[in-house]
Amino acid sequence: MPDSRPLPRIGRHTLPNRVVLAPMAGVTDRPFRALCRRLGAGLVVGEMVTSDPSLWHTRKSRLRMDHRGEPGPRAVQIAGGDAEMLAEAARLNAEMGAEIIDINMGCPAKKVCNKAAGSALLRDEALVAEILAAVVAAVPVPVTLKIRTGWCAESNNGVRVARLAEDAGIQALAVHGRHRQQRYGGQAEYDTIAAIKAAVDIPVLANGDIDSPEKARRVLDYTGADAVMVGRGAQGNPWIFREIDHYLHYGRPLSPPGDDERASVLRGHLLALHDFYGEHMGVRIARKHLGWYLAGDARFDDAGRRALRATFNGLDSADAQCRFIDELFRHEPDTAPRRVAQAMTPDGTCAA
Repeated sequence: MPDSRPLPRIGRHTLPNRVVLAPMAGVTDRPFRALCRRLGAGLVVGEMVTSDPSLWHTRKSRLRMDHRGEPGPRAVQIAGGDAEMLAEAARLNAEMGAEIIDINMGCPAKKVCNKAAGSALLRDEALVAEILAAVVAAVPVPVTLKIRTGWCAESNNGVRVARLAEDAGIQALAVHGRHRQQRYGGQAEYDTIAAIKAAVDIPVLANGDIDSPEKARRVLDYTGADAVMVGRGAQGNPWIFREIDHYLHYGRPLSPPGDDERASVLRGHLLALHDFYGEHMGVRIARKHLGWYLAGDARFDDAGRRALRATFNGLDSADAQCRFIDELFRHEPDTAPRRVAQAMTPDGTCAA
């Protein structure tokens, strides 16, 4: 049955559906956000940006903060461990056009946690409260928060942090169903998310292992969450957003994309990466995305995927990568790895 509850609101923004793209460093850049939004994501969140403005001059930070041409609401995630610095970062991002500020208290990466940021903050609830109050007070736009269930299995304090967030004026809360020590291993658990949803009145987004429309439905039903947040499940599969939305509305699967659409999306994604990053960097970033697309392409077995990745990773120009996509869908799956390799040269010309 369709979910009859009102769609979630974040401040003045009502989401068009219950499927959100999770912020992922090195993944949710402007080209990927645009693609996921076009394919059904109700909200997309940018890559994590440091709260230290003195580091914003780097090329990486400038690219992460580039939201030119994006429709609203534009959501920017900031990370750090100092309340005053996070508040200033939020204020500056709001002045630059951010319409939602998201605070990262979920990243498990060592280089983030070693600086007492990301999920490391969950060990200090007093500091969590100080940060939340400072950021909310600093900006006129809604502030959201992303957390894990806790630092470790013995300190599963997600419910207490959620109550602190609501008291501080946080407008929505995304919860990854793992504690920090799990990183991305094992299986996400949803009991804590259900307990958090029962404890607060703000919208709760369930995150962790959402990799199919059926899983999204089960998690929403089990937790009572207002939406699902999809991270790794969207890598190489941006169609997951429209598939989940369709399933939540109609209770039946949407037909998967055909080869023509897959070819068009892959080619368009590569072109957007080349344009956004420039050819040299765009070609290299495209390699990981192509690997993710191939991992989910049921036409090929593992050996075929390895061969195709090896061919693609050896290409060093934008033209060659686009030619690869054309060749990939020109041949039957069982012969494609061999015939694509034969057809390609690093400069994109036909080897035949």
